[in-house]
Amino acid sequence: MIKNVIFDFGQVMIQYKPHLMADKYITDDRDRELIYEVVFDRAYWDPLDDGSITDEQIVADCRRRLPERLHGELERIYYNWVYNLPEMPGMNQLVSDIRRELGVRVFLLSNISSYFAERADELPVTHLFERCFYSSPLGMIKPNAEIFEYVLAECGLDRSETLFVDDSEKNVRGAERVGIRGYIFDGDADALRRYIYSVAGGER
Repeated sequence: MIKNVIFDFGQVMIQYKPHLMADKYITDDRDRELIYEVVFDRAYWDPLDDGSITDEQIVADCRRRLPERLHGELERIYYNWVYNLPEMPGMNQLVSDIRRELGVRVFLLSNISSYFAERADELPVTHLFERCFYSSPLGMIKPNAEIFEYVLAECGLDRSETLFVDDSEKNVRGAERVGIRGYIFDGDADALRRYIYSVAGGER
């Protein structure tokens, strides 16, 4: 029986999409596409998640790649994206319900930057969880086994009683390799709710 659920953050608890983080700061369509291409380049964000590059380095490199007229927008977008993350419909209620109705322990595990980790407590969604773990300050990253082992040990969790929910199949398979049950989230909170209630001994 599942007694613990570990949730991913981006595209599970919140909607992590460039246009949701940038459009309020820029209106020109051509500029918008350029901002998306440069600021949200995976070549930056993947190293941010594992802590191998700093925010200052990224902003400096983006300034070199963008015309000077967009430098102000660049900094407004980059240093405010943390506050422009809409909730995934139904997920906050789901986490609250399984804690209250099933007594399930809930945790957050995200591949995300130190910049976010330093500000995470400002976001109400993070307070739904017993503990939150962020890859960059830990120096560990999903889907590697060490980060799952770390969370299990830190929280005293039995892996056979633990479910991991992520939108990335690669990350879910990483959890399964260490003996954690996995669920690939597709945005359907109702389907996830039914699944959790079925494996945690509840009825819904």
